[in-house]
Parts: sequence; C-alpha cells; structure tokens
Amino acid sequence: MLTAEAFGDDVAVYRSELLVHCYRMLGTIDEAEDAVQEALGRAWQGRETFRKAISLRGWLYRIATNVCLNVIESRKRDRVAVGPGPDRLLVAIAPTEAGPEARYDAHESISLAFLTVIQVLPARQRAVLLLRDVLSFSASEVAALLEMTVPAVNSALQRARSTLHNRYPSDSTGLSSPRDLLERYVRAWEAADVAGLVALLREDAVLRMPPMPMVTGAEAIVDFLAHSIFPIAPMRLVETRANGAPAFAAYMPEATGSRFAMFALLVITSDGRQISSIDAFSDPRVLARFDMATEFALGAL
Repeated sequence: MLTAEAFGDDVAVYRSELLVHCYRMLGTIDEAEDAVQEALGRAWQGRETFRKAISLRGWLYRIATNVCLNVIESRKRDRVAVGPGPDRLLVAIAPTEAGPEARYDAHESISLAFLTVIQVLPARQRAVLLLRDVLSFSASEVAALLEMTVPAVNSALQRARSTLHNRYPSDSTGLSSPRDLLERYVRAWEAADVAGLVALLREDAVLRMPPMPMVTGAEAIVDFLAHSIFPIAPMRLVETRANGAPAFAAYMPEATGSRFAMFALLVITSDGRQISSIDAFSDPRVLARFDMATEFALGAL
C-alpha cells in the first residue's frame, strides 16, 4: 500500500510527464493541467488500492488516461483545436520519457502537427497509440492499464497507425529553422516588408489561425497580413519556444502608445530553407502563458 507520507514525494516525480501525456490526449494545456490535478486527486483518494503488481508510474498513467477519456467523452463529438504549449512545460522530460522502441520521439510527439493529427483518432485508439508508440508500454501493459485484451490493444493500435500513415506526412516535423531565417522573418514582419516576407515563405506555405479558416499559399498569406494585420500598428516580435519549435510573441502598442501588449503567438515551422507554416494563436489564455512583457521591458521598445 502507498502510504500517505510517501505519496507526495513519489507522485511528484511523475507530474511533469503526466501533464505532457494529458496534453497529447486532450490537445490543450489548460485541460491537461485540470486532468492531472483530477488524476492526482483520484490517486490520493484511492492510494490504498495501489499494489506492487503494477508500477507506480503505470498506475498513475492508468488514472490519468481514464480521466482524459472521460473528458473526451464529455465533449461528445466536439473536437477541440490544439493549443500551443511552452517548451518549459513540455521538453524537460524528453530524455527519460520514452523507451528505445518508441515510434515517435519526445520532440516529434509534442509538435503541433502530430498533436493536431492524433486528435482525429477515436479516444481509445489515441490512448493506445500514445502509450505504445510514444511511451513504449508493452501491449500487455497497455491492456492492463486500459482494461482491454491484448488482441484489442493490437487492433486499436493497427487502426490508429493506419490513420496516421494516411494523414501525417513523414517529414511533417521539418528541420530546425536556421538562425538567419528566423532573423529575416522578424525583420520582415516588424518592417511590414511584404516582398521580404514572400521570399521567406514556401509557395505552399500555410497560415493557421484557429478558429478562423486556414490561409494557403505564400501570396495569399502575405496579402492577408498586408491588408488585415500590418496596417493596424507597428509591431515587435520577441522570440520564445512552443511545442519544440521556434515561436514569437507578437506585440503592438497599447492605446496610450507608451507600452506594448501581446496580441498573438506565432509558431514557426520550416523545411530548413523557407517557412512552411505559421500557427497563429490569439486566445488570451494562450497568450498569458507566453507573455514576456515584464521580462523584456517592452514598454521601452
């Protein structure tokens, strides 16, 4: 039995990786934090049921996964748009989270591209895929965690892999964005340099702005920015990281003109030469996690 005295210290070791698991399951950090809190509360209430036949880590994953399955069920058929997560919450566990048999490494499995695709999977298939191909639990372990048979686990995994094969390009994570490319992007954006920005975008680049429609093509993206964003006010970009990718907190002057306020988060993906996608977020709850106004004294810019 897991004693009350040992519970806090033992469970704290797994809190970060449980948060990332719930984030992958649910698609938003806010929901993931709530799910982890509920899961740890359930674990505390049911600590007397813990037995050494299952590892503490596996037991916690069972509880957290079931909490997530309940959340997804409560949504009915509504699909939540994936929200970004700060690297400081997502990448700290990368070295120890997955085993050598994982199909998706820690970096790829927190990318916006991967997270967006797995949200189309039925909830139980999603859970099986994450537990098997990201976290490297065995089929028998997953069967025990989800109260399924091993053949049912293998069948769900096969269907999930088939869906990902059809929807998730093998090169979707792209290459690291070169420093020079990011610096040129900042200069073009801050100067509202339309021609300069077109040159940085792939011809088939996409701009995603949930819940607004996606804009496809370099010319269409720059036309949208030139008519809808750039005329509003001069802007400043401050570099950050989200989902293992370069990102920028975008600021514009407040009404008084004396300070800058964050109005968007821009997550960048490139092919190593040009920018292939920009994921833009404006939800105030998202921005609050990335707002660096005090750290960078933006009022002085």
